[in-house]
Order: sequence, then C-alpha cells, then structure tokens
Amino acid sequence: MLTRREHSQCELLQKLTKKGYIEADINSLLEEFVALNWQSDERFAESYGRSRVQKGFGPIRIRYELRERGIETNIERVFDEQPDWDGLLMELHVKKYGGSPPENMKERAKQTRFFQHKGFTHDMIRHLFNQLS
Repeated sequence: MLTRREHSQCELLQKLTKKGYIEADINSLLEEFVALNWQSDERFAESYGRSRVQKGFGPIRIRYELRERGIETNIERVFDEQPDWDGLLMELHVKKYGGSPPENMKERAKQTRFFQHKGFTHDMIRHLFNQLS
C-alpha cells in the first residue's frame, strides 16, 4: 500500500482491519514502519495538503479532510511554505467565473457558497470580492 502513495496510520489501520488482520499485530507493524521511516503522518499530511491545494481547495476543507484521515494538526504546520490562499482563490474565481465581479447579490451568494464548499474562509471570500470591485 505504501508503494503507491503515502498513507496515514489511521488509513492503514482501517484498511488492514477490513482485510481481517488483528489490531494488535497492525499496531506493532505500524510502529515498526514509523521506526524505519516507511510511514510518516507528517509526510502524508504534507503530500495530501499539497495535492489538495493544486486541486483548488482551501485551508478549512484541507484541515477537515486531514482530520477524517486521522491527522490532527494545525494547517500552518502541514506546509513548509504557506500557499498564497488569496492568490489561489483569485485563480479559482478566474477559472470558474471569468474574473469579473458578481453582477448581483444572488450571484454573489452563489459564488460565496461555492468558495465556502471549496474550503475558503468568509474573510478570504470577502477580500476577493473587494479586490474584484
């Protein structure tokens, strides 16, 4: 499993449990993997976070998805160099809506919901709309 992509310990535990392995055996195996540096939750979080940023997701969504995978960390600790969230949001707006400001409140609400679903904060979205105006 680890040859294809990074996995969190939680993911590996779930997958191996589904295959019928005993949890005590899995835990000792995971400890060995960590000791040999074959598995690292930090490496997984960085790799996963980077891939989600490239797909246009914001910090809230990435943090939520990492928690789902057993990684409890502050999003700032995931990245060596913080992404330019405002720049990413602007790129996403240009790609999805052409870069022009919303024409009315209904359109603004629709765009806001889309960006919130992608994981951007209300402050980031408000800043984007201020830049577009």
